[in-house]
Amino acid sequence: MNRLNKKGFTIVELLVVVSIIALLIAILLPAIGKARDAALITQSLGNLRNLSAACNAYGADYNDRQFTAVPDECGMYGDAITGACTAITATQCIPQMILGWDSGGGLWGYWVSGAPARCAGWPGNCGNFVTYQACDFWGASARWEGSWRLTNCKAFNSYVGGKFYDKVFWAPKDKITLAKVDKYFSTPVEFNYTNGDFETPTYCWSPSAMWSPDVMAWSRKTGSNTSASFGAKPTKNTMPGAFKSPGAGLAQYPSLKWRMWEHQWLQNMEGGEVNPAFSTPTPWFYNQGYNSAPATLCFDGHTQVVSIAGIQQDNDLALAQASQATGSSVASGSLWFVASGGANSYYSSAAYDMLTTGNGSCSAGVTTVDGILGRDMLRIGD
Repeated sequence: MNRLNKKGFTIVELLVVVSIIALLIAILLPAIGKARDAALITQSLGNLRNLSAACNAYGADYNDRQFTAVPDECGMYGDAITGACTAITATQCIPQMILGWDSGGGLWGYWVSGAPARCAGWPGNCGNFVTYQACDFWGASARWEGSWRLTNCKAFNSYVGGKFYDKVFWAPKDKITLAKVDKYFSTPVEFNYTNGDFETPTYCWSPSAMWSPDVMAWSRKTGSNTSASFGAKPTKNTMPGAFKSPGAGLAQYPSLKWRMWEHQWLQNMEGGEVNPAFSTPTPWFYNQGYNSAPATLCFDGHTQVVSIAGIQQDNDLALAQASQATGSSVASGSLWFVASGGANSYYSSAAYDMLTTGNGSCSAGVTTVDGILGRDMLRIGD
């Protein structure tokens, strides 16, 4: 009988094979991670394109208007928050900010009650009106709540899928908020709420583009880019048409003006996912890191990933151009408003690594000079 000599692996050969496999894994893992991130960013840009179509559908029903949760005539009654609400609800019922029906037949919303008998039965009060206006920019204690963060309210989500918790409103990399709401995506009801799980969506509208352009035009009148140059809040005497949202077609720089974007810092994140400046677990915002790069939708319908460092440089260039044109420093050349010292810019004081004074504060999209008539960057692409 012939016997075959079988030769096994030696220890050295086995170690060489293992080493080669480990090296290949070390080389491939970063590439796989980058490919996965790129796929998630592509999905986020796809969400924004779907939301762009919804914005256009809304505009088709409302004469090309930007979304608004307040009647146009609010400015005829009082100031930007409770004054206007108290006065207007004394004469009429305003449309309620509805979030949706739950599985038990309950209807959820930010309710505002009024004096007329026909609407006196509504729950809530004028304190909820802060969620109806686009955003409040004024004063040292600016309240940044507003309908700009409720892009998935019932009045708008009916143009998408008819649900408050629809995946189209959340970027797949927005882990902190998704951890709370992911369980609701598969449910058929319009709205869910359990144990404080309520979360605003990833994507926000530009609040500066939701106000009348006159509200955001103070810099051209005063030669200043600080929020103090806004003056007092619009009132029935100073600007009765402040609340009237403009048409999307009014955008003078449609390829340079942001319409929607990722409110969270999701690309190139540093320092952990939670911003320690807040008392409750809160993700970093898009403008709180120099290396942040939010997926963005502009008014011309194109989407792109925008470099915050790049638009900071755009803002510096705009300031330099304004200075050259006049021969002196002209703060009104800024692309967005910042408060004196930067403290009143959109949470720039809680930034990770950006300057929080002067024009180092970034409030692109939120406090754009001239609102829908202005621009948030100088070029398309990074």
